[in-house]
Amino acid sequence: MNAGSQSVSNGIKEPPGDTFALDQAQFERRHDLSTGLGPEFNATSCSECHQNVVTGAASQITEKRVGHNDANGKFVNPTILINNGADSISGRSIINDRSICAQAHEEVPDSENIQTLRAVLNTLGDGFVEAVDDRTFLAIAANQPAQSNGMIHGEVVQAPILEVAGQTGVGKFGWKDQDPTILSFVADAYLNEMGVTNRLKPKDVTSVCKVTTDPEDKPDQLGLADIDHFAQFVRGTQVPPRNAALAETADALAGEYLFSSIGCSTCHVPTLTTDRPGTKINGGAFTVPEALGNKIIHPFGDFLLHDVGTGDGIVQVGPQDTANKLRTAPLWGLQIKSRFMHDLKSLTLDDAIHRHAGEASVVISRFNGLTPQEQRQLITFLHSL
Repeated sequence: MNAGSQSVSNGIKEPPGDTFALDQAQFERRHDLSTGLGPEFNATSCSECHQNVVTGAASQITEKRVGHNDANGKFVNPTILINNGADSISGRSIINDRSICAQAHEEVPDSENIQTLRAVLNTLGDGFVEAVDDRTFLAIAANQPAQSNGMIHGEVVQAPILEVAGQTGVGKFGWKDQDPTILSFVADAYLNEMGVTNRLKPKDVTSVCKVTTDPEDKPDQLGLADIDHFAQFVRGTQVPPRNAALAETADALAGEYLFSSIGCSTCHVPTLTTDRPGTKINGGAFTVPEALGNKIIHPFGDFLLHDVGTGDGIVQVGPQDTANKLRTAPLWGLQIKSRFMHDLKSLTLDDAIHRHAGEASVVISRFNGLTPQEQRQLITFLHSL
């Protein structure tokens, strides 16, 4: 039995000859040198990181990101010396934990004083998020200042759509909203997390110890590359289920009211609606299918960048003012998490709540003004998600 055998399709139509089970099998397939693993990598399969309770979910795994600021305070990616200084890797903030040979091993230089860990994100239900019109996120960002007396103001990042040259879209995936589409996201992760080059990310970061030729991800007998199967799997997953029994309790219902009344829902938006079936999105590269179109979802997230006092200092696709901003983590699937926030350093929801500051300062002040019973009710509601 596969580790993610409980993953269930949302009914999305598959390409000719493909199945949800085959897409999941590709998502779970382990790589080695012969299939393009490395030279730098963090995992040997997608499911090595995205697995709790089923394939595609979040996990306790983290990745390293580092860099430094120049004399003008502008974030700069590190230059990593490898192979006894004979080779270097630059232009990216990620530092891989693993390599296919000792010569390719990466270490953080002392010069990189901006350092953070980033948690693996949930991908279940992301097909529905992708199918939400970009204008919805723009409207949420535009309305937040008025909803919060100017305190909360989510930032929209326009990120490159890798599958359509020259096109951008609202970033929704990754801690810095660095990817606007699922295909862009999985192609980026295939290179950065497993070192497997593909048609959208066709060149490895180093050739040290490399034994395969780029791009390593080639179409199968169906004409689908791995990244196509990955994207189809993610788009085919159902949203993380709620704990229905707990959600119906008096405490959880009271907590849901408090969650909204103190302002948590300004960023952790409870409800979004996907675009109509047949709508072309992602620069025209993807058509919203029946399984994803005109659906009401409850992610409890706005998928925008905010400064809530826990920023990691890293700049990726966005402008320099995004250094201390992170994507609002959608709260669906929270019930199966035991560590919280972008770095997983919060071991309780109470601690995660109290780490919020910055744009969330007024909301946290209101939380602190609740009675102990009301605070417990709000946290009970969170445990139901």
